[in-house]
Amino acid sequence: MDLAKMLASIKIERRAELVTVVSLPEPVAQGDGVHAVLTEVEGTTVITTLDEAERRGWPANFVAVWLTVQVHSSLEAVGLTAAISRALTERQIPCNVLAGFYHDHLLVPVDRADEAVATLESLAEPAN
Repeated sequence: MDLAKMLASIKIERRAELVTVVSLPEPVAQGDGVHAVLTEVEGTTVITTLDEAERRGWPANFVAVWLTVQVHSSLEAVGLTAAISRALTERQIPCNVLAGFYHDHLLVPVDRADEAVATLESLAEPAN
C-alpha cells in the first residue's frame, strides 16, 4: 500500500478514558477494563483504564491518552509507523505504539495529547 495514500486518509480517534501502563508479576486476563496484555519474560504488561488500575490497586506507571490511527492500511504496509514516529519525535512527544490487526494505537502523555492529534492529522495535508 502506498504511504502517501495512507497519510492522505489519516484520521486520529481519541478515546475518552485515560489509560495507564501497569507491570505485574502474574498473568492477567483481558476484559473488564483491561484493554491489552503483553506477556514478557520480566512480567506482564497491562494497558488498562486509569479507573480500573485504581480500583484494582495497581500502580499507574504511565498515564496516557489512547489515540487510534484510523487509516486504510495493512499489516504489510511499509512506512506508516515510521512517519508517525518521525512526526511525534520532531515535536518531542513521547509515544508508545501498539499494532492491532485493523489499526495502530498510540499512547501519548495527557498534557501532549492535543498536540499529538494535531501533529498526526497534519500528516494528511502535504499528501492532499
